[in-house]
Amino acid sequence: MSAQENYVALPLRSHTILGVCEGIGEDFGFNPVLLRIPFAASVLISPTMAIAAYLVLGLVVLASRMLFPKAKVHSEAGEMQLAEPANEQREMAKAA
Repeated sequence: MSAQENYVALPLRSHTILGVCEGIGEDFGFNPVLLRIPFAASVLISPTMAIAAYLVLGLVVLASRMLFPKAKVHSEAGEMQLAEPANEQREMAKAA
């Protein structure tokens, strides 16, 4: 099974709403929690402006993903490899 088959679109991931913060975090290489916290705080101050800003950023992320899709990297074996998102956790093997 190739890495392309394992890739789940941002809005369909179980831990996102539309994937806006995660998409920006992936693009710029930082943890999306650094965006989620200010967005959550801004909802308390002005819900309308926070939702509007979130939707506008969602359109920007969508446009950037449509205009500049991720480049496909081929290994010698012929399988595609994609970079792991910054906020995905890896399981470490436990020492016996």
